[in-house]
Amino acid sequence: MTSLSVEVLAADAVEPITSAGNAQLGIAVLAGIAVIVLLITKFKLHAFLALTIGSLALGAFAGAPLADAIKSFTTGLGSTVAGVGVLIALGAILGKLLADSGGADQIVDTILARAKGRAMPWAMVLIASVIGLPLFFEVGIVLLIPVVLLVAKRGNYSLMRIGVPALAGLSVMHGLIPPHPGPLVAIDAVGANLGVTLALGLVVAVPTVIIAGPVFSRYAARWVDVPAPENMIPARPSEDLDRRPGFGATVATVLLPVVLMLVKALVDIVVDDPENGVQKVTDVIGSPLIALLAAVLVGLFTLGRAAGFTKERLSSTVEKSLAPIAGVLMIVGAGGGFKQTLIDIGVGRMILDFSRDWSIPALLLAWLIAVAIRLATGSATVATISAAGLVAPLAAGMSTGETALLVLAIGAGSLFFSHVNDAGFWLVKEYFGMSVGQTIKTWSVMETIISVVGIVFVLLLSLLV
Repeated sequence: MTSLSVEVLAADAVEPITSAGNAQLGIAVLAGIAVIVLLITKFKLHAFLALTIGSLALGAFAGAPLADAIKSFTTGLGSTVAGVGVLIALGAILGKLLADSGGADQIVDTILARAKGRAMPWAMVLIASVIGLPLFFEVGIVLLIPVVLLVAKRGNYSLMRIGVPALAGLSVMHGLIPPHPGPLVAIDAVGANLGVTLALGLVVAVPTVIIAGPVFSRYAARWVDVPAPENMIPARPSEDLDRRPGFGATVATVLLPVVLMLVKALVDIVVDDPENGVQKVTDVIGSPLIALLAAVLVGLFTLGRAAGFTKERLSSTVEKSLAPIAGVLMIVGAGGGFKQTLIDIGVGRMILDFSRDWSIPALLLAWLIAVAIRLATGSATVATISAAGLVAPLAAGMSTGETALLVLAIGAGSLFFSHVNDAGFWLVKEYFGMSVGQTIKTWSVMETIISVVGIVFVLLLSLLV
């Protein structure tokens, strides 16, 4: 960032709610994050409560009046939920339709029927990446792990050779690609363009998932050789259905919001005229809300009705999709409150001063902050939300492409070295029947590869945008 952009930001910044200097603010940030980490890891408190208490502690350590700290937190919570809450809900509905209708199974079975031998790891990473677009990470794991175990058992494949590519596909989508909660919140926090972030995210995701998936799985299979656990092969979700949606219709439905948002981003770049009729149309249909809403409405027919769902079952499916995301929405909202508290106490200026004095590139600084919070809390979403709040001021003066890369740098950092304080670590360990050491050698190393390769490609792209 240039010194000019820093001066402009300083001139336009809202007056902080505290008069604390940089040293006190730095201590306050560390103390606030420490409170959150301690509550999550030591006392096993839900992340929503931990973020809420941590935000108030942050304000107190910074010397802000309690009333102002509360106002900052509630303002940030409200604006964040308003900005991304509906998108998360729509994504959950689309994912539930995909799973319950048998559409996900149809994608899996169709691709696996055409993949043999050495092509199987590549097929698994393709399946996971496509299915991982609308599904939350945990849902994707629950949906795909039975497939991984069945393929490994029936085809006599190494479990790691098949499983690591599937996990890599899901993890990369979760950390880098909207409409997943983390990227959406980061986009909202730094004011990035969703379509451009999506496009650049796909550019980063493709080589990253190849290196962390099929390529790394060769080594993971040598390091860890475990059989597919018999007791972890449950029934497929669509085994009770008389029919399933077609492969083409299912893939088209899943990719519809992605295509609409990419079209909007492309037209914005090529036309670059807000008064142009074509751009006006694409700005509407390519907005995240309309793109995801269109996919859900189409999915009711191409997925739900195609599977023979009655109107009552469709209504039940939609209703059941919303209950599990309540916790996610509250965590995201509380993270937004934490972010706003960081901004209002003046941490933005401190970060700007720090990055200028130490000459640390903004993208690398964003990645390092996300890495530190990820290692401490174990949550990729908490790391993304907190890091986005800390580095949001760095986006001032950045181009559209640079802002999108800032989001991707945060997302890459949030995936670094998942270990014993991450729920995903234990989920993978139990499903694959591995020891803690084996899980670190495979899952944790894979996550680290994704994070490091991701930031490398982000930095390379920054030379072009």
